[in-house]
Amino acid sequence: MARNLDTTALRSFVTVADTGGVTKAAGMLNLTQSAVSMQLKRLEESLGVSLLDRSARQISVTAEGEQLLSYARRMLTLNDEALQRLTSQDYEGEIVLGVPHDIIDPYIPPVLRRFAADFPRMKIKLVSEPTKRLREMFGRGECDAIITTESQPGPGGEALVTLPLVWVGAVGGGAWRQRPLPVAFCSNCIFRAGVLKRMDDASFGWEMVVESQTDTAIEAVVSADLAVHAVIKGVYARQTAPIPSEANLPDPGTSSIVLYMQSKADPVQAALYDMIRHSYLSEWADDAARLRSV
Repeated sequence: MARNLDTTALRSFVTVADTGGVTKAAGMLNLTQSAVSMQLKRLEESLGVSLLDRSARQISVTAEGEQLLSYARRMLTLNDEALQRLTSQDYEGEIVLGVPHDIIDPYIPPVLRRFAADFPRMKIKLVSEPTKRLREMFGRGECDAIITTESQPGPGGEALVTLPLVWVGAVGGGAWRQRPLPVAFCSNCIFRAGVLKRMDDASFGWEMVVESQTDTAIEAVVSADLAVHAVIKGVYARQTAPIPSEANLPDPGTSSIVLYMQSKADPVQAALYDMIRHSYLSEWADDAARLRSV
C-alpha cells in the first residue's frame, strides 16, 4: 500500500534545517514550538529514521536527513508552484528588485525564473548596484525589494543568512606577503570601513592601492596580484581565490544578506518575498551541507 509524506511536516523539517532550531522555525511558520516538534517526531516515526541530530546546542541534519532534505525541497517547490499557478490571479505591471552584483549568482536566477512562471504578465526589473546605493533607492521608493550585504539589518530589513568574509587574492599570487598589506576596496563597498577598522584594531599595516567606484576595477587589481580584497565566502571573482591561512591576516568579519520589502501585503511582493527567502536559505543550507560532507 502506497504511503504519502506529509508536506506540512516536510515544510517544518526544511525550515528547522534552514534555521538550525525549532524556535526560529516555529516563528517563521507561525506555529508553536510543540507543534513543530510533534510534526518532526511523526515524520521521523513514519520513516523509521532519525532526521535531526539534537545532541549539540544547534540542531543539525543527519545523513538520512540530508537525503530527505533534497527531496523535500523539490516536493515543496512543486507543491507551491501548483498552488500558485492554479489559484493566482492575473497580475500586470512591473516590480523592481535591487541586488548587488556579487550575490546575484547563484541565488537570483531561480527567483527570476520562478517569478516569470508564476506571474507571466508581470515584468520584473533587476537593478544591480552597491548596497549603499540600493538603500538610497529603496528609501525613495524606486525599488520594490532590495537585497543587501550589511553587518546588521537596517530598519525594516530581515537578515536571511550571516556569512563569513574571507581575504582573496590572485590565484597563485603573493600580494598578501607584502607589508604594509596592499588592499583594494571600492569606495561604495559596504565592507570597507569595518574591515579596515579590524586591521587597525589588530595594528596590522595596510595601504589602499586603488580608489574606484566600480567593483570591476577592484577585481582587475586583485586578479593582477597588486592587492588583496575581502569578500563573502564563496563569492570569488575570476582569477581570484582565498588567501592561504598561513598569511595570518586579521579576521575580516562577517556580513549578513538582508532583504527589504516595500509591502508584504501586496500579493505579488509577498510571493517575491517567499521566493527570495527560499532561494537564499535553501542554497546556503545546501552549501553548508556540502561543506560538512567534505
